[in-house]
Amino acid sequence: MSLIPTASQTVGPFFNFALTANPSLGILARAGARGERIRLAFRVIDGDGAPTPGDALIELWQADARGRYGHALDPRSGDADPNFHGFGRLETDAHGECVFETVKPGPVSDGGGAAQAPHINVTVLARGLLKPLYTRVYFAGEPANAHDAVLALVPEPRRATLLARPVAGQPDTWSLEIRLQGEAETVFFDV
Repeated sequence: MSLIPTASQTVGPFFNFALTANPSLGILARAGARGERIRLAFRVIDGDGAPTPGDALIELWQADARGRYGHALDPRSGDADPNFHGFGRLETDAHGECVFETVKPGPVSDGGGAAQAPHINVTVLARGLLKPLYTRVYFAGEPANAHDAVLALVPEPRRATLLARPVAGQPDTWSLEIRLQGEAETVFFDV
């Protein structure tokens, strides 16, 4: 008998079954959370520019408004905002979109004495991806972006793929389009 290799299977779609049935997973800031409350809207599109309706899942992990993670590995976690939990997970809707309610994060240490610009860590899972994609969201117009060591690793013409921008006519709402491939593909990190 000889074994013949077969093509690998794609993943999903299964995000709307059990994993994200609870919309409260998109609310990171409870009543009383410190800092500037924001809504962060994502739109996930494929290489053809089409939305990923219900076929993508976005996970966020971020620091609170003072730059503290509510996690034991952050030496300042004892001082983290108790009304902010820093983790969110939502599937995309029929238009490839999802919206998180959070706070604008504060700067966090880079481990070497300098501060990173306010950012949100993002994981993208989608049908057809065998491994998660990792990226960051920075905020357009943030002065600290100019000194962020991670953002500096990204070639200047590609940095715009990581910058959330204010949405006109929607106060406190920021938006980022995640392109999975093709022209203007979002920068993803190999972590």
